[in-house]
Amino acid sequence: MTTHSQTIPQADPKRWKALALLCIAGFLTIMDTSIMQVALPVIKEALGYTQVNLQWVMNAYIIFFGGLLLLGGKLSDLFGQRRIFMWGFAILTLASLLAGLAWNDSVLNVARALQGAGSALITPAAMANIMTLFAANPKEMNKALAFWGLSGAAGGLAGIFLGGVITEWLSWRWTFLIYVPIGILVMFLSLRLLQKGIRRNGRIDYAGAISVTAAIVLLVYGIVIAEHNGWGSPSTIWTLTIGALFLIIFLIIQAKKKEPLMPLRIFKISNLAAGNVALVMLNGVWIPFTYFMTLYLQQVLQYSPFSAGVFLIPAPVLMAITMIFITGKLVEKFGLKMILIVGFIALGGSNLLLSFYTPVDGNYLANVLPPLLLASFGRAVAYIPAQTAAISGAKPEESGLVSGVYNTTSQIGSAISLAIMVVIAAAVTSSSTVGNSIVALNEGFQQGFFWSGMVGFAGAVLALLFIRSTNQEKANKRLVSDEENGERKHFN
Repeated sequence: MTTHSQTIPQADPKRWKALALLCIAGFLTIMDTSIMQVALPVIKEALGYTQVNLQWVMNAYIIFFGGLLLLGGKLSDLFGQRRIFMWGFAILTLASLLAGLAWNDSVLNVARALQGAGSALITPAAMANIMTLFAANPKEMNKALAFWGLSGAAGGLAGIFLGGVITEWLSWRWTFLIYVPIGILVMFLSLRLLQKGIRRNGRIDYAGAISVTAAIVLLVYGIVIAEHNGWGSPSTIWTLTIGALFLIIFLIIQAKKKEPLMPLRIFKISNLAAGNVALVMLNGVWIPFTYFMTLYLQQVLQYSPFSAGVFLIPAPVLMAITMIFITGKLVEKFGLKMILIVGFIALGGSNLLLSFYTPVDGNYLANVLPPLLLASFGRAVAYIPAQTAAISGAKPEESGLVSGVYNTTSQIGSAISLAIMVVIAAAVTSSSTVGNSIVALNEGFQQGFFWSGMVGFAGAVLALLFIRSTNQEKANKRLVSDEENGERKHFN
């Protein structure tokens, strides 16, 4: 009896309190992508952003979050989860203070990039902490991961609502400053509740992290300046060329290094490459959709920040309900490929509706709510199949790496797609012959919605062509077939 008890890892008595703290961390990092969305028009006027450059409030965060996620996971493995988790919160807290005090657009862009870097350390360290805390009990592990997933959904919901409330009744600056006291409290509680984690030997691929982040920044920046300078201008061509060169350097480093950030061999796993492409396309539709939706509500329909925040709440609520209660059953019945295609078509269709039926004198119930609900449903049913495709063939010891890869690729998809759609929208607005500036602005938004919809339909085609049934799905089909054959034999 004694021998048996020694072989089972002892559960941490503070694990549930620690989980609550880690879920708060997950809540905050997701909330940071949405809390300032409703404040975008106010930030534009306060700091003098142009319509094109306003996207950097979102993209600076997304680029550095996505570009440094793999490095964050590696640092967590080498130096201990708690240490990197707290370093992440220290960076996020200081960056939030800088963002809240920002005196011009450049300062806010830098602060948002630093917030993204902090979150890139927090997220993988928090996930690793959960895996360590609940390793002793698989049932508890499933519960813990469910709570972790829900914390992200709650963060998206709270961010939209709080962003509207804070912007209208306090100031847009508090959408960032709110993180300062919370961050200090989280760091204090981390020392009391989280395990130190095990330090391991290994090398850090700094060259890989720097080259992939530089590639994303330059590619997005090249797309952004193309609207003003032209696609054929030397500044645009050289920026995009150097960005592409950094991406090639990153791939060469990954192929040559003994301990790379992203071993290229993992793309031999069935469905992994296709699943990652699906996640790129999925975020490539969703992020521009929410960006233009927020601006349409406030800059065209002239709703207040609070009203816009309230009007967007149905999106995360429907997504949470669909992901928790519906998506799994649909995938089980129809297979992840079919549901992924349906999700992409719903996203494409919702954007197409908005591209044709968003007049300057529109109203929320007729012009906004139906496509908002359709897009939210599409996002909710497509996300889990895309994620499943990206990780289904991985070995257990590769799960952390694969998770980091799909989080990175989905963030990259968000940044590049948003940059392209904003440039398209701005070009249409600036070339409009309509005298009314709001009408011209709306024409740009409609084109942004249209091409975002095209990305959704392209995602459906790619899913149809390249996503294959997983081993689990094949096993389920064989089981159903065997049961049907057994019933026939019994009947005969």
